[in-house]
Amino acid sequence: MEQWNEQIEEELTLQIKEWLKVQGKTQKDLKKFLNTSSDRMPVILETLKAEYFSGGLPRLANVLCAIEEEWAHKKNQPLKQNIDSDPFSQLDLLLEEIKEDCSK
Repeated sequence: MEQWNEQIEEELTLQIKEWLKVQGKTQKDLKKFLNTSSDRMPVILETLKAEYFSGGLPRLANVLCAIEEEWAHKKNQPLKQNIDSDPFSQLDLLLEEIKEDCSK
């Protein structure tokens, strides 16, 4: 297994930033999945580094693939489920009123 070094960290940072952009996600989204204390890239990299040390590149790849799979799954969930999660939101109330008006 290749040792973690500055070059790997730089390449991984660039790859993650590009991946997040393509996925339409932010570092904050990645933070939530990795359960890190911050959404700053150095903190995220420390978490990924720990995954790398616990199982090498295959472990790191599995973690990132699991994240992408979870994001893809959430994209396929119906919008109604997201709306129902916060019934007291002003936007949700307005949307419900519009739906009621349209159904009359």
